[in-house]
Amino acid sequence: MSTTAGKVFFQNAGGGTFACSATVANADNKSLVLTAGHCVVDAGTGEVYRNWVFIPGYANGNRPYGTFTASSLFHLDQYVSTAGNANYDLAFARLAPLNGRSLGDTVGAQGIAFNSATGREVHSFGYGGSAAEGNGERLNHCSGVEYPDAGREGSTMWGIDCVQTGGSSGGGFLADFDTASGGGYLVGNISVSAGSSEYHPVLGNEALDLYRRAGAA
Repeated sequence: MSTTAGKVFFQNAGGGTFACSATVANADNKSLVLTAGHCVVDAGTGEVYRNWVFIPGYANGNRPYGTFTASSLFHLDQYVSTAGNANYDLAFARLAPLNGRSLGDTVGAQGIAFNSATGREVHSFGYGGSAAEGNGERLNHCSGVEYPDAGREGSTMWGIDCVQTGGSSGGGFLADFDTASGGGYLVGNISVSAGSSEYHPVLGNEALDLYRRAGAA
């Protein structure tokens, strides 16, 4: 997991620089990461962020596999049309090759599952920015049996008892995770936190359509 998880940096139109997390997802083009919608687009204005880069295996400033630059960003239209409904807070980034090699060939990829069963044990990973999490300089990990989000009317998200702070957004939720091999199946991305819980949108048919567009060879 330490190679397929990574830190994201991007800028908005005003030149501000922001950080998120992302995970390499298996795809035909071997060039795809799953992240949060709010790490790709401003839901209020529809502005797609720029200078978007992904650093797999990032740790304490080290970039062991280099810095991959996004060639295309993909978000759900519903995320913008609903002004940021977290049920649609997911996105994919297609990364350009680095030194002639694709992202997947360089670091591998996690599986990804759509319309999968909920209420299972999942593991989440992100680069949270608090001091307790290493100020965004290390990958943090939580695990637990997921439960439905009851705190927001109309929410279809699921979550676990874990708090990861700013910068962890977009980090992967994985099911069937093997702690020995570090492999599993992505079932969502870190979206929002409330109290002692963090939640992910469900990867349903809309996400599958987006994935097929973003991951085509």
